[in-house]
Amino acid sequence: MPPHSDIVKVAIEWPGANAQLIEIDQKKPLSSIIREVCDGWSLSGSEQFALRYADGPQLYITEQSRSEMKNGTILRLAISPARAARQLLDRIQSHGIDARLEALKELAKLSADPTFATEFINMEGIGTLARLVESGTHFGEMLAFTLTAFLELMDHGIVSWDLISLSFIKQIAGYVNQPMVDVSILQRSLAILESMVLNSHSLYHRVAQDITVGQLIGHLQVSNQEIQTYAIALINALFLKAPEDRRQEMASTLAQKHLRSIILNHVIRGNRPIKAEMAHQLYVLQVLTFNLLEERMMTKMDPSDQTQRDIIFELRRIAFDGENDPSGTEKRKAMYTKDYKMLGFTNHVNPAMDFTQTPPGMLALDNMLYLAKLHQDTYIRIVLENSSREDKHECPFGRCAIELTRMLCEILQVGELPNEGCNDYHPMFFTHDRAWEEFFCVCIQLLNKTWKEMRATAEDFNKVMQVVREQITRALAMKPSSLDHLKGKLRGLSYSEILRLRQSERMSQDDFQSPPIIELRERIQPEILELIKQQRLNRLCEGSCFRKLGNRRRQEKFWFCRLSLNHKVLHYGDLDESPQGEVPLELLTDKIPVSDIKSVVTGKDCPHMKEKSALKQNKEVLELAFSVLYDPDENLNFVAPNKYEYCVWTDGLCALLGREMGSDLTRSDLDTLISMEMKLRLLDLENIAIPEAPPPVPKEPSTYNFTYNYG
Repeated sequence: MPPHSDIVKVAIEWPGANAQLIEIDQKKPLSSIIREVCDGWSLSGSEQFALRYADGPQLYITEQSRSEMKNGTILRLAISPARAARQLLDRIQSHGIDARLEALKELAKLSADPTFATEFINMEGIGTLARLVESGTHFGEMLAFTLTAFLELMDHGIVSWDLISLSFIKQIAGYVNQPMVDVSILQRSLAILESMVLNSHSLYHRVAQDITVGQLIGHLQVSNQEIQTYAIALINALFLKAPEDRRQEMASTLAQKHLRSIILNHVIRGNRPIKAEMAHQLYVLQVLTFNLLEERMMTKMDPSDQTQRDIIFELRRIAFDGENDPSGTEKRKAMYTKDYKMLGFTNHVNPAMDFTQTPPGMLALDNMLYLAKLHQDTYIRIVLENSSREDKHECPFGRCAIELTRMLCEILQVGELPNEGCNDYHPMFFTHDRAWEEFFCVCIQLLNKTWKEMRATAEDFNKVMQVVREQITRALAMKPSSLDHLKGKLRGLSYSEILRLRQSERMSQDDFQSPPIIELRERIQPEILELIKQQRLNRLCEGSCFRKLGNRRRQEKFWFCRLSLNHKVLHYGDLDESPQGEVPLELLTDKIPVSDIKSVVTGKDCPHMKEKSALKQNKEVLELAFSVLYDPDENLNFVAPNKYEYCVWTDGLCALLGREMGSDLTRSDLDTLISMEMKLRLLDLENIAIPEAPPPVPKEPSTYNFTYNYG
């Protein structure tokens, strides 16, 4: 008799017959199992049949995927993938319109299955679909199903996009450029063009000839956010794959007030909440736009280049315009040196040397010139205000501007590729044609103000920059809607307010060092750890929604996982959309006994991070990835929606397995709750010490019901 772990108990359905309840021996060939099932219903030709899941995506079961079957799974006996592919291929070429429509509808659904897709593609199915599109005779639902099937089949990566014909591209581009076209056709056409651009260098040039950013503007003004999302995704793809000269041209187009205003007013400030995928595409657009600064950021100044040196002369001229240059060369050189010192450069003799370090390179000089020319009064006020001080508290403008530029590049990750799953876009950067430069101008004024509030000297330079970084990052975290809104947030984050916030946060993490306090802390810690453990397990019982990462992110697919109330089983299953609230256990068809779980791994040790080479390079996804490894040598893979959910789930699973919870969140919670408990107990001791106060009422050990806002 085979071992228990090799037996899976399932139900198998067949139309018009009672379901068979059988035990599948996983060591037995799948063809033998199918033959036995067919014999049970007296069906001949078992080689013409296959098993599929009855629920969810209804994928075919193969020798490679059969290990994913679980006890209690409902299967369905169906015609084999090869037979289904042949029948559908014949039907979509039939003359009957109704029969062809039904065949295309079924094909659109089956094409997501890799086993079926392989068979259909091997029968030249993609070429047949392409010819149907090129003919221009299909419209409405029939065309929508054709495009859906085509896109699903191509997404498996079996066929190269380079094989797509020029006439097919022109037909798809025509649907995008038509003023009135069915929404489903437009959506799929935009997605196909995006995939062409991202997956083929040669197709980029062909698509770019037929589709321009200007032609996509109209799709950003519609009320359908899905269409807007696909349109911005295509813009991002064209931007990402464009040659350097073309990318600058596209950036100029995107910075134009007309297009920027459309994105701001119709998308960001529209009447609908921004969905996760739209937020991601706006973030990608923001990153790609800022990455155009990378060339200047990594360009060193050439001290011998007169054109570049003239920019520094211009900064001096604007600041000290009222002073006439002396006639003698030596006097002029001495005055320039004095002026460059007053401008705050580190190298007073040859300030060009200050711009030879990258980053920020020439980008810092660009920012300074922008401030001097477009905010001249502010520039002159900052320079003269500090150059006239004799108390060693002057703020060195040049040095500060260079370091601030480097800091802003780090905060906004200039030069880094967009992170998969990141939605961190800032609306205010869509409110101005020169958003980066204006952001710098706001921040340099903040730096000057903070320098004065700290009464800093040159020795305090690094301390000031740390405070300014904290002010900026705290303000950005509030997602200001405009640059004026940012200024308001920064006004509220003065140096004294930063000190207050630091003190408040430090108080919650105080660690008194006296022996009685240390002893009290050690006594309290097990109680608090148990409290945190219960909170983590309670969160696992509530469950969380996770997104499946596939080839096309915008076709969002979700799955949900939660722990049973008795902490013995992990239930999970696919969902059509992100849930609003708790998901009942009955809807989660798959489960893993906790007793079968062997370990929890994270990051690059996860099987799905080893499989996906593209994701291996993505730091943010790696930091959110974890996997449950369970018997027999199987795994359940997760990518958490945010850092909080990652910490909760990894801690909760460790607690479930009786292992130490080691996340940053647990350490933070532990410090916070221990400090709170210690303060309460110490407060009781202080109350006892007051003679006229009545004896304190004995109390139970403190407990806390703490919750978090999570995404």
